[in-house]
Amino acid sequence: MLFKGSGVAIITPFTNTGDIDFEALGELIEFQIKEGIDAIISIGTTGEAATLSKDEKLEVINFTIDKVNRRVPIIVGTGSNNTKDAVSFSKEVSELDIDGLLVVSPFYNKGTDTGLIEHFTEIANVSKVPVMLYSVPGRTGHNIPLNVVVELSKHKNICGIKDASGDLSYTMNIRNNTPDEFQIISGNDDLTVPMLAVGAEGVISVVANVFPKETSEMVHSFLNGDSKKSKELQLKLLPFIEAAFSEVSPVPIKYATHLLGFGTPELRLPLTVAEESVQQSIHQTLKNLNKL
Repeated sequence: MLFKGSGVAIITPFTNTGDIDFEALGELIEFQIKEGIDAIISIGTTGEAATLSKDEKLEVINFTIDKVNRRVPIIVGTGSNNTKDAVSFSKEVSELDIDGLLVVSPFYNKGTDTGLIEHFTEIANVSKVPVMLYSVPGRTGHNIPLNVVVELSKHKNICGIKDASGDLSYTMNIRNNTPDEFQIISGNDDLTVPMLAVGAEGVISVVANVFPKETSEMVHSFLNGDSKKSKELQLKLLPFIEAAFSEVSPVPIKYATHLLGFGTPELRLPLTVAEESVQQSIHQTLKNLNKL
């Protein structure tokens, strides 16, 4: 088990000139830990891994390791649609002081079922830490097929799946057809509580960049048997969740973290700073929730 509860898919702050803002990243990490986050997920989709060089990724990972100092688990995104690169990078990163890898399914050249099984198996075979699959059809164009997940769940070094399918039937079928120790983690902020109800054990959250305490309380309330409080928190956060995904992520959340003082709202092309209407929506929802 990599973690149970709420993990933050942490942003990578940039300066106005497009460089990584390590000061802002350090402040955000401290905020997350102080507010009770259960894990930090580095250089994932929200961390703009697609526009970071390999050297930059390693800088961010090593900075995060030093800053976290073993206080919470660190999970690192190492996926690629090039199996050779994914294997090499995953092996290298897994030898650092981290707790797990998050590996997205190949995109663009999506692969057959056999190809997907071999892709993930090769990565898991070389990794020194457990591997979590990542199914996100909104980014890759496909779910990892159920039969592929079931087969991969038998691998001793594949510990679970981040399910961002938005499909509760898919989630339930995974739960029904994999070992109990194979973790399901929600990848959808708007479906966290429903997914917990059908067998998930936590969330990897974008919204937790701004609401780490509330996201953690929502998950742990459910896991501790207080579904009423968990539901109330899910509904309370819903207006911000909708605002945070009103434009392609992580565009809105970066504007939100900027408003809280964690760096600029800058992203790397082809992503651009949030449109004015999105900025207004983010500002208003944060104000309504007493964050500003």
